Amino acid sequence: MSKQRLNVRALIFLLACTWAPFTAAGNPSGDTGERLRGRLTQAEDTPLLALDETVRARATVARFYARRVYRPAWQDTTVDQLIDAVIDAEAHGLEPTHYHLDAIRRARTAENPVALELLASDAYLTLAAHLLSGRLNPVTVEPDWTAIRRERDLAAYLEQAVTTGNITDSLEQLAPPNTAYAELKLALQRYRKAAADGGWQRITEGPALKPGDVGARVRDLRQRLRATGLIDAGGDRADTFDTDMEIAVAAFQRRIGLEPDGIVGPVTLRELNRSPAYRIAQIRVNLERWRWLPDSLGQRHIRVNIADYRLQAVQDGRVEREHDVIVGRTYRKTPVFSGQISYVVLNPWWETPHNLARLDKLPAFRKDPASAERLGFEVLDRNGSPVPTGSIDWSQYTADRFPFRLRQRPGPLNALGQVKLMFPNPHNVYLHDTPGRELFNRGERAFSSGCIRVADALGLTSWVLAQTPGWDRRRIDSTLDSQRETRVDLATRVPVHILYFTAVVDDDGALRLVNDIYDRDQRVFSALNQAPDA
Repeated sequence: MSKQRLNVRALIFLLACTWAPFTAAGNPSGDTGERLRGRLTQAEDTPLLALDETVRARATVARFYARRVYRPAWQDTTVDQLIDAVIDAEAHGLEPTHYHLDAIRRARTAENPVALELLASDAYLTLAAHLLSGRLNPVTVEPDWTAIRRERDLAAYLEQAVTTGNITDSLEQLAPPNTAYAELKLALQRYRKAAADGGWQRITEGPALKPGDVGARVRDLRQRLRATGLIDAGGDRADTFDTDMEIAVAAFQRRIGLEPDGIVGPVTLRELNRSPAYRIAQIRVNLERWRWLPDSLGQRHIRVNIADYRLQAVQDGRVEREHDVIVGRTYRKTPVFSGQISYVVLNPWWETPHNLARLDKLPAFRKDPASAERLGFEVLDRNGSPVPTGSIDWSQYTADRFPFRLRQRPGPLNALGQVKLMFPNPHNVYLHDTPGRELFNRGERAFSSGCIRVADALGLTSWVLAQTPGWDRRRIDSTLDSQRETRVDLATRVPVHILYFTAVVDDDGALRLVNDIYDRDQRVFSALNQAPDA
């Protein structure tokens, strides 16, 4: 046999060895591939198990391997990366044990390539789905959350990750791509360190603490405020409630959405005594809420955080305007959803919803019959014909027997104020002005019937109409002076997002943990800790 022929055979042998795919357990791919095919094509009504653990993303796992013609996908190096990524899921507020962590390790030790393939692929795809669009389906824990979630072909995404060997980074890139999410992750890390260090000093119950007070409770208060970075040790005045402490208490109150009066009353004391574990849970819940949102809220958009009573107008990632808002009462909650402002109405009539008319306005009119005319209400019968308010004996009607429709004329007493900003939606919620501007001075502002009242609504209207030719502030003001209802269609619609976050990050990076006004956090937190459904 010639030397040249031997060299050719040697080259073919080397190439065959190089190309032959191996699994992470070292077994040839042929047998493993056939066994994978058998497992993944079994009856779908039979649970797919690997080392007694359910393959949860079964359909996506099957699609991934079918596209590969059932060739094994995982190597030792990529499994190592996957394990690191699963452990790091904790940094996102997720539970690593939900992603087959121990079972993957056992499959490697037992040299069980089929189980390893199924578990590793399922872990990747499940974690990828959770980072992309949330660990939970929001409607199961927050039924009125209707924001659009992110989607992607995760089977194709995994194929690219195993082909390039880029497991860890590919998963990290699925997390929400915004600064607020990244800052919440850092805050989670800080609170976990605080918990590991033993937490902070609780302040014992007692009378309200205020400037001029002296004693052990004041010293404990100073220690607690030091843990937040709001005050120094105080030296020989550590047990004195001085001006610095008053400023620090007010700053803490602003962070949690309370009226910043600088006095430690029962509510402020409760928030100061929240444990690191409580705050960790709160941050985890809000990381999950970010994962329920789309990649981008829009280049130019408005976002309202219900729990924070705050509206922000954003352009190119920068907050250009910020407004206090009043949101729905706890029994008339403002829903979470997204829409687009398509028009505004200056000098609006208020078409009073029937439930509000019979439940709120009727009792007021029974008590003071002249108030209907004084407040500018027009009363219509069932045929739509006007009924003089002075001719109605309100005492004859009840909430169950109220045959009228109410409309309030434009004017200074109109419930909608001077403007409403409309983004048609099934909840009939919109942004509007209000004549009751004194309510914005309160720290907690859940007073409305579901719609959102905006402080300086005319300033926001100017921002919204800035891209609609011919509608500068001068024209807006002259139209308001006319007292005539006027609709203005926007040249470019403005996305608006009504959200609910109890952990928020300001533009300066400061974390604020606000009150859960609708008691929604606990449901989300409990669900996050439960094992995912099979």
